[in-house]
Amino acid sequence: MAKDLSTGEKDVATHLHSYTNLATLPQTPPLVIVGGDGIHVVDEQGKRYVEAMSGLWCASLGFSNQRLAAAGAKALQTLPYYHTFNQRTNVAVADLAEKLLALAPVPMARVFFANSGSEANDSAVKMVWYYHNAIGKPAKKKIIARRNAYHGVTVAAASLGGLDGNHRDFDLPIDRFLHVDCPHHYRYAEPGESEQDFSTRLARQLEERILAEGPDTVAAFIAEPVMGAGGVLVPPAGYFEKVQAVLRKYEVLLIADEVICGFGRTGNMFGSTTFGLAPDILCCAKALSSGYVPISAVMVNDKVHRAIAANSGKIGSFGHGYTYSGHPVACAVALETLQVYEDEQIVAHVRALAPAFQAGLQSFADRKWVGNVRGVGLIGAIELMADKARRAPFAASHKAGYSFAALALQEGLIVRAMGDTIGLCPPLIITAAELDDLFARLTRAMDRFEAELSQN
Repeated sequence: MAKDLSTGEKDVATHLHSYTNLATLPQTPPLVIVGGDGIHVVDEQGKRYVEAMSGLWCASLGFSNQRLAAAGAKALQTLPYYHTFNQRTNVAVADLAEKLLALAPVPMARVFFANSGSEANDSAVKMVWYYHNAIGKPAKKKIIARRNAYHGVTVAAASLGGLDGNHRDFDLPIDRFLHVDCPHHYRYAEPGESEQDFSTRLARQLEERILAEGPDTVAAFIAEPVMGAGGVLVPPAGYFEKVQAVLRKYEVLLIADEVICGFGRTGNMFGSTTFGLAPDILCCAKALSSGYVPISAVMVNDKVHRAIAANSGKIGSFGHGYTYSGHPVACAVALETLQVYEDEQIVAHVRALAPAFQAGLQSFADRKWVGNVRGVGLIGAIELMADKARRAPFAASHKAGYSFAALALQEGLIVRAMGDTIGLCPPLIITAAELDDLFARLTRAMDRFEAELSQN
């Protein structure tokens, strides 16, 4: 009789993992998570971890919110599935669309639903192209993003992104997708260049790129208010003000990717409010349901909606949508999530805790191998450097960030290494005492990291 496989062994033998070195996976079996409560998750050995990344930036209400579980159970018993094709709808999707429009950072006209941030951004791309065909500008199709940006992993969304690991050997990016410089002042500013001057230079570069391509060919610019997977990059002073002036000058649509920043993370309901964006299209996901069920949304303003609605009338249909667009269970859970944010005053809670969180991050700024610390609200990052005086990074072969994350895991703390940048994005429900515990674990990991580097 064949022996029973453990969960880890079964997983390695059957599961094609995301963002994993598949060649070495058999030698480094996965961490098996079996439960969670509050800001903690538990592995199969019973060890508890502070989940300082909210899973993948999404479990904003932690891992055991009974209101969300009850909302999902009730929805499953009421209407477990229906679609939104061919003039069908359901109560939850209509209520959720109404609620999102009321919460939007700028006036929006309609909401389209999908299942992930990738699908939302992919849908936004199609809407941009459809819109420009509708208004008689069929050549205006190129979309500009930033290097180091992350916008998802579908063919279009990964092309929007500016991360080499999402392009290499996938034959990406495809045509029509362009990239300009990353707004990372610490890494890319010229000596003595202020944040305002750096922002001016990047806006000028954007304008020069639009002119070089031809303004009649450039359709949209996409940006996260804070670049998440690119390293938690907070925009330099004046950046979005200057960039948006360029976009308006050449009638280029602005897509705000709020997949990570949306629903309180930056201290406002949307990062667009925090950083003064006025998007034509806004994409959100993750904290829309606190990660409990897959759902995302694309909001479009009146200008975009009127054009695409008229065009659908001309050709007979807006031929886009997913089997699970507006899924009644996902919409019900998302509605309850938004209600919890309101009832428990989550945005006010984030604002109250943000100073302590950011101060905790800044306490690492003087460490020998810490080059830069940054963040806003309850999101932040620590960028490791081999030589902070010269801003010289570690050799890629050193894998400093992954080594640090492994040490943090041993201390019962889950963080994310994005190269040598350590990201933190704890559940928004974290308390002051839990925040102290998070930083105590992070300090122990940093002490061990420094000790190992000193020995080597």
